[in-house]
Amino acid sequence: MRVLGIDPSIRSTGFGVIEYSQNNYTVLGYGVIKPSRRLLFHHKINEIKNRIEKLISTYSPDEVAIENPFYAQNIKTAITLGQVRGATLVAVASHDCSLHEYSPLEIKKAVTGYGRADKNQVNTMVKALLHIEDKKIEADASDALATAICHLNSRIFQTKLNESGAKD
Repeated sequence: MRVLGIDPSIRSTGFGVIEYSQNNYTVLGYGVIKPSRRLLFHHKINEIKNRIEKLISTYSPDEVAIENPFYAQNIKTAITLGQVRGATLVAVASHDCSLHEYSPLEIKKAVTGYGRADKNQVNTMVKALLHIEDKKIEADASDALATAICHLNSRIFQTKLNESGAKD
């Protein structure tokens, strides 16, 4: 199974693609989408959408997982993040991909075992779990990879649960 994880943000949308096969994670790619600060807001949103569509076309993920924050520092931040998420959802829907959403607490807990872990802890655990030697992996990229790990763990657990129920 191949999963595209996305950590949406207007300044730096993180992405990470992981393939799970035979009990192993393989990182296929990761990075950030950083629209130029000079662009008008709606052009930034469009660039994010277009880049996500290109990622989906390039990697052909089976499923997409996105962070779904339910809290923002202020209303303007919440609205901006909502618009970025909207562009992301449109990109995913335009490729008819299955979409799954996780809260920051679920993602952090899946990767670090602690739902209130900070970005450095998430970054360190993502590198350890995925055997990434890149010392300068950006926080938004590691957050996106963490989102993909969270989704894969959830799918693996559900599959094992279904298999054990089928045997009874």
